[in-house]
Amino acid sequence: MSIGEATIDDARVIADIISRSNKDVAEEFGLNLANNPKHPSFCKEDWVLSDFERGEEYFIYKNGAVGVGCVAFENPKPGVAYLNRLSVLPEYRQNGVGEELVRHIFKYAKLKNIQRVSIGVIANHIKLKNWYLKLGFVEGEIRGFQHLPFDVQYMSFNVS
Repeated sequence: MSIGEATIDDARVIADIISRSNKDVAEEFGLNLANNPKHPSFCKEDWVLSDFERGEEYFIYKNGAVGVGCVAFENPKPGVAYLNRLSVLPEYRQNGVGEELVRHIFKYAKLKNIQRVSIGVIANHIKLKNWYLKLGFVEGEIRGFQHLPFDVQYMSFNVS
């Protein structure tokens, strides 16, 4: 298994990983196209292509030639990066794939002189929040957005 930088040629595979990996979250929190059309469980290839066009970088975790996980890195301003779209196919979870992808982003952020990596998660997704806390993230503010049927918990990791 290995982590490699993705290209636009990987957009369809990435969209499939993101969509399939987030179906259980959509089901658990009652998310659908009517109440949250931009939820990752509905990810399409054009979303990923748009991310690439904005300068977002993707990394794919492969088992042989098969993509089983991915993560995106966005650097919107000096010193700050966003960890986006962390996704691991259900059948590959509980094997350290997600943690390896997160740690890869930490290393990559350090190379790019990033001081802080930030994420946003569903505030009521306690299992996921606890997982990120275990990796060294700290909780920040919780915000509600009119277009989302849930509150967002911001979390950050100080890169040292």
